[in-house]
Amino acid sequence: TVLMCRGKAMRDFKGPDCRFVNFKKGEAVYVYYKLIGDSTELWAGSVGSDFGYFPKDLLEINHNYSSEELELPTDETDFVCF
Repeated sequence: TVLMCRGKAMRDFKGPDCRFVNFKKGEAVYVYYKLIGDSTELWAGSVGSDFGYFPKDLLEINHNYSSEELELPTDETDFVCF
């Protein structure tokens, strides 16, 4: 897993289910994946020890770590809560 970039949450976010990561405005969010396909509005990353999806529009990028963009095709199994 490559850390792509770090950003700051521009507002609070509470995801609809367990696949999403919640954060508060101003928190640091680390981005690992940018999803392609039907889910281009979602990125996957971590806040503290929590990992999950979040809308990319809520993030203000303030540091890029990797110039390599890792894009993952999504399929139904990526979006299941256990």
